[in-house]
Amino acid sequence: MSAFATLPLSGCGKAHGANGAMAFPPAVVGVVTVEPQSVALTSELPGRTSPYLVSEVRPQVGGVIKARLFTEGSNVRAGEPLYQIDPAPYKAAYDSAAAALAKAEANLATVKLKAERYADLVKINAVSKQDFDDQSALARQAEADVASAKAALESAKINLDYTRVASPISGRIGPSAITPGALVTASQTNSLATVQTLDPIYVDVTQSTAELLRLKQQIAGGGIDGSGAARAKVRLVLEDGTPYPLTGELKVSDVTVDQTTGAVTLRAVFPNPKGVLLPGMFVRAVVNDATAQNAILAPQRAISRDPQGNATALVVDAAGKVELRVVQAPRTVGDDWLVTSGLNPGDRVIVEGLQKVKPGMPVKAVPFAATQAGGQG
Repeated sequence: MSAFATLPLSGCGKAHGANGAMAFPPAVVGVVTVEPQSVALTSELPGRTSPYLVSEVRPQVGGVIKARLFTEGSNVRAGEPLYQIDPAPYKAAYDSAAAALAKAEANLATVKLKAERYADLVKINAVSKQDFDDQSALARQAEADVASAKAALESAKINLDYTRVASPISGRIGPSAITPGALVTASQTNSLATVQTLDPIYVDVTQSTAELLRLKQQIAGGGIDGSGAARAKVRLVLEDGTPYPLTGELKVSDVTVDQTTGAVTLRAVFPNPKGVLLPGMFVRAVVNDATAQNAILAPQRAISRDPQGNATALVVDAAGKVELRVVQAPRTVGDDWLVTSGLNPGDRVIVEGLQKVKPGMPVKAVPFAATQAGGQG
């Protein structure tokens, strides 16, 4: 036998275990160290815009429309005239009422003077007490006639003013339903036009009662604050996915559940100075539900599901070995899961290299950012 056969092999560069098996270095995994933080919990809910104020313009007196005084689709101010109804019959009624008032006032002056003279004469028995009483009654009747004539004149003036149909609110006016020459009647069913206030504007969104109940349970359990001014703030995402630049405010929540959809309606108010939002637009509202204090966030890629459907995470323990944790992750926050149990502050959660490890294996943990920069998998 050659002497060289008894020499041990060396120089292969691999470590050997006690039983002679080849030993490999621990796998490198990228980890994220979780720390408690304050997190705003939001919900993205579907909704539609609706005008802040809506007014259907109707005439309060009848007559023939002489002119339309606005441009369709323009902005109008409250009190601005929109239509002119033929004022001729109402002007005649006003003039008649004014003449009746003048006649009543003239009669009152004569009757009052006569009553004053009778008051002096009755003292010296120059006229009977009955004549004095009758004249005093005529004076009071004349005063009532004047008051009635004044009321009739005021009524005629109101009707005359109503011949100029004014906008009840400020806003944008739509198309006109009638043209000059059309006959309209007081308080008719069909409106002449519609004015809508679009700045500010309402956004009505719906939230399922299941989400609402879950949130209330989390608030009741502590750690989640459902009060404060931040909860009232709402952001908006338009139909094309672009964010609306202005922030709205949550104003009211419906107290009745829709029996068809099982949802409640939330109403927010948004400023709309440039008229970007129009009534009926579909939007998505990002509503601040609450604030989670001392919340633990784990990247979504670090959380997986076992065959039973439980959420799990792999953690590097103090000894450098992989530990399997069953966690509770009820909702996402951005690109992370909100973990309510199963992880503790300071835990090193494996994010990169999950496919190379299993519970109990020793690993070399490096910060996830470092693995990203170095391109390790």
